[in-house]
Amino acid sequence: MSRRREPVPFAFLSEADSFRSNVTPPPRERASAGQIAGRWLLGLTIVGGLVGALVIGMPSMSHPSPAATQHSEASDGR
Repeated sequence: MSRRREPVPFAFLSEADSFRSNVTPPPRERASAGQIAGRWLLGLTIVGGLVGALVIGMPSMSHPSPAATQHSEASDGR
């Protein structure tokens, strides 16, 4: 075992480089049709909400043209 010149708190990193496990993890469970449909529905809901917020917010982000702005008579006649 080769010792590296590292401080004590990080000595475990040098030993972790050489460790290899021969135990394979169990296979992942497949998602059911209901779980897949739920994920799709959640994703579509989030995307729909973002698109809806963008569509609703677009008029407030646009700059009005100078001809379309209305001035009150009280502010014009000082």
